[in-house]
Amino acid sequence: MTTRRILVFVLVGGTLASCGGSRAPVDAPTPTPSVATLPPPPAEPVAQEPAMQSPFEQDVAYLRQHGDVQVLTSPYGARLAVSAKYQGRVMTSAVAAEGASFGFIDRKFIDAGKTGTQFDNYGGEDRFWLGPEGGQFGLYFPPGKPFEFQHWQTPSAFQQGAWDIVEQTEGSIRFRRAMEVTNYAGTQFKLDVERTVAFVDPKDAADQLDAPIPEGVQLVAYQTANQVTNTGPRAWTKQGGLISIWILAMYTPSPDMVVIAPFEKSGSGPVINDAYFGKVPADRLIVDEDTGVALFRCDGHHRSKIGLPLGRTKSVIGSYSASARMLTIVQFSGPVPSAPYVNSMWEHQKEPYRGDVVNSYNDGPTEPGKPALGGFYEIETSSPGLQLAPGAKFQHVHRTFHLVGDEAQLEPFAKAQLGVSLAYVRGRMQGK
Repeated sequence: MTTRRILVFVLVGGTLASCGGSRAPVDAPTPTPSVATLPPPPAEPVAQEPAMQSPFEQDVAYLRQHGDVQVLTSPYGARLAVSAKYQGRVMTSAVAAEGASFGFIDRKFIDAGKTGTQFDNYGGEDRFWLGPEGGQFGLYFPPGKPFEFQHWQTPSAFQQGAWDIVEQTEGSIRFRRAMEVTNYAGTQFKLDVERTVAFVDPKDAADQLDAPIPEGVQLVAYQTANQVTNTGPRAWTKQGGLISIWILAMYTPSPDMVVIAPFEKSGSGPVINDAYFGKVPADRLIVDEDTGVALFRCDGHHRSKIGLPLGRTKSVIGSYSASARMLTIVQFSGPVPSAPYVNSMWEHQKEPYRGDVVNSYNDGPTEPGKPALGGFYEIETSSPGLQLAPGAKFQHVHRTFHLVGDEAQLEPFAKAQLGVSLAYVRGRMQGK
């Protein structure tokens, strides 16, 4: 299998340094992985309910009832709905204006018209956040409060207020936002964020996917380039806590949606951290150490989360739904060998810089008898912890491909990028 690496550059103290390079295994965090016995695939596919997707034009019309929406168009027909009002998010995408909408949009929350809640969940299939979430350097808990859901609060800096549009073309848009955040330890961060959303040309997409786009396969290919600049008077150091660029993609689930996370078989330590919200049940997570892939059920009904640490993570992760005939592949800049990755676990951490590089979240009730946050699933990528001098910058790229077609047509992309057959994925999850 070949995976395409995205190179980014960091300007630290006036020196430009590449953040690409080969991956090197390092020590990993301690959570115990869930490893399930792999049953043989069934002889025939099991019928699934269809994915719960709405038409793109309908979603755009709905969003425009609540504010301006910027619709980007590509020469090959794909569409992106982007919102300055909702913090520069890619709200949703489609292969054509009349096509199905791929992003999750939380109409119930938008209709309520609230802001400043624990989590202003507008939805969106590519949004900008900062990490870490929990721990002694976390951004989402007030100092001194227990790491419990009732005290969890998304910082207003990146969930409230419209972002400025700096530049826009038919197929791209650039946003800017100045913000300040304070972590659990009391360290203050002042920064500027610049975020560019742009389509990827189909020829470039084929090269990045290591497979030609055949006739009959419909495509959305775009990326967000997310740059952070330290605008404060002091350098960001491990002692006071580091922040990271955290890109989260919210998608509409389906009963047969599976997140596919390839990992480095030669890496050391546990493969999967599944201890975020309690151990993931065996019928929802398969870790195949022989094949080098983890499969995570994402149907929007059971709150759970997984992560892959440095030394195990590859520069790609994806998801597949046979009922939707859709394969999603996400590439990102990284992992960066030997870099500190912030730890988002909801606890006082022994190792705050041995966090996960990629994550996937499946929504569900936050507590017994409580509602879910919206009924979605996420694919998340993170930059390393940012050790930036005043004026220094770092950029993290998150690239998304949605491919729609028959399973046989999508198979080359799954094999080239994720290292597995889609029949294998479907069979293993159905056979549990």
